[in-house]
Amino acid sequence: MKHKEKNKVSVMDVVLVIIFITTVIFIITMIRIYDEHESIPDTLCTCYFATIGGECGVMGWIKTTKERKRERRYELEDRLHEENERKRRDKT
Repeated sequence: MKHKEKNKVSVMDVVLVIIFITTVIFIITMIRIYDEHESIPDTLCTCYFATIGGECGVMGWIKTTKERKRERRYELEDRLHEENERKRRDKT
């Protein structure tokens, strides 16, 4: 059984690009605010990075779970294939 390789862009890739762009914009905005007021809104910074960190953590957990399931499925397919080969060899 052949496993097809996907070349399309996944939703997680798009989300990571969006997170990167918004983080760059956020940092530039905070630098401008600091230049004008010589302080930044600490609560906003904390909340922003906590949210982004949580989102990235959840995406990492989802990716790990998917990989684990895929690896387990491949393992079971390999065992089934080996058993079928062993049965075929025993018959001859």
